[in-house]
Amino acid sequence: MTLPRSAADVLNDHVVFEVESIDRACLNLYVPELRRELGVVGFIREHPGMPVASAAAPAGKTEAFYAAVRRFAGQEGIPVVEFAKGQRKDDVMREHPERFLAAGRAEGVVVTGRAQEKVRVFATSRRRDAEGRSCPWINVPYNAKLCCNGNEYARAMAARAGIGFTAPDNGFAAVDDVAAVRAICGSFGEQVIEALAARWLDILPCPYSPAGHAAGYRYEISVVQAGFSLTRVPGTPVAGRIFFEQAIRGNLDIGRPGQVGLIFGRRIIRTGPRATPGRFRTRVLTGGVIPSLHVDCRHSKIKPYHKEGKALRTQTTINDTRGFGTGKRLTNLPALRAIGFAASRRLPDVRKLSHDPAAGQAALRQISQPLTTPAGARIPGLRRGDPRAHALLAALCMFRLLPRGFANSDLRPIPARLPGLPAETITPGKMTCDLRRLRQRGFTTRIPRTFRYQVTDTGLAHALFLTRLHDRFLRAGLADLAGPAASTRSLGGRDPRLHHRPRPASPHSRSRRLTSHVAEPR
Repeated sequence: MTLPRSAADVLNDHVVFEVESIDRACLNLYVPELRRELGVVGFIREHPGMPVASAAAPAGKTEAFYAAVRRFAGQEGIPVVEFAKGQRKDDVMREHPERFLAAGRAEGVVVTGRAQEKVRVFATSRRRDAEGRSCPWINVPYNAKLCCNGNEYARAMAARAGIGFTAPDNGFAAVDDVAAVRAICGSFGEQVIEALAARWLDILPCPYSPAGHAAGYRYEISVVQAGFSLTRVPGTPVAGRIFFEQAIRGNLDIGRPGQVGLIFGRRIIRTGPRATPGRFRTRVLTGGVIPSLHVDCRHSKIKPYHKEGKALRTQTTINDTRGFGTGKRLTNLPALRAIGFAASRRLPDVRKLSHDPAAGQAALRQISQPLTTPAGARIPGLRRGDPRAHALLAALCMFRLLPRGFANSDLRPIPARLPGLPAETITPGKMTCDLRRLRQRGFTTRIPRTFRYQVTDTGLAHALFLTRLHDRFLRAGLADLAGPAASTRSLGGRDPRLHHRPRPASPHSRSRRLTSHVAEPR
């Protein structure tokens, strides 16, 4: 019996390259003084020198800001898009970056779009004065959104430094200098983001004048959403896919509160007055033939998936920093980085595997696929379902306890008799080829200075397993499926031997708690 191993222990034997990086980050640019009611009153009354709080002053600033944006777009030749109600912005904007890059440009403003969106800001109400004239209606303050990607930053900096790499979409699959790439990924932080925001604020029109900046109306940055990715690249792409599918199959309960608490290093309380709020669940989503595992923890989630068939990536996305005891300001990014990367590394430690699927696949390939010796000779494989290969493995089990081993003539009659063939069917030349197949795959070893062979421990174990698999499982199972009972079942019917009718739930059962933990494959 093999004890379960953590996925991290199994994966470490196959990973040749790994890197941590901040993935997508969605940031909010705001003015702290305008987050309070009194600050807004001061902005529309004291700063412009108005005797009373009136929306007339910010209304003029808003119109001037709109005019500056249109003027900037006209001077730079930037297209302006007016979005209609219900129009999907991604579909409209997708063609503009392609034209921008096709023109040979690498940096700049691609397009300007105007749309009405819902935001939580202070708003004045529409009223009329004593003469019946309507007062201006305006929302303040003028917030902005900044979205950046740490993986794209690392790829650009690696290319600038002359570091060779193979890059799938949004990441690395292979690099020439691992230490340099890790250093570049680690350098992406609050200082780089602040410099990026300051650079674009200098380029784009700003609703605040220099006098407003002097009065303290300056932008600061807060974290709305931050993603942290851990990318591991196995030696062969097939090993990564096999490992990932096995990890999903054996860990569908990874989204339970107890497991999530281990991943994020936090105590999860499910009952009582201090119960941890939020939803905990596991989902398996499949895009084409590529599955991905989604674990939801309150307002955050962690998603391991096979990146384009080349790398194993674990992405932790934090949507609510307060849930982890940190603030929203950009200065808290190092603390969020530590939380995200720790969760990405704990996930393989929490997941358990009963075996190493990649090692099993390699052993199966080594047995069944043809081999080529260093001298260039091609040795056929022991194909599954081949009667001659099956008889050879079954005959091998009879010669394990012979002290002097066995020779060509000792083994030759048995593989012929097992399938019911005459003994002369297998000639000495055929048996020599079969012995070569067994010896090159480690089933047998040749006794020095003789023409006799002995069965190895590994060879006996593999021969017994493959023989029993063929005789007791494959043959019996296929016979059952091909029997008369199989023909009476409809193509889309349910097999009563494989399915059972679930018992009705008890009215006192804890069904509500169970449904929040069940996996939801799609």
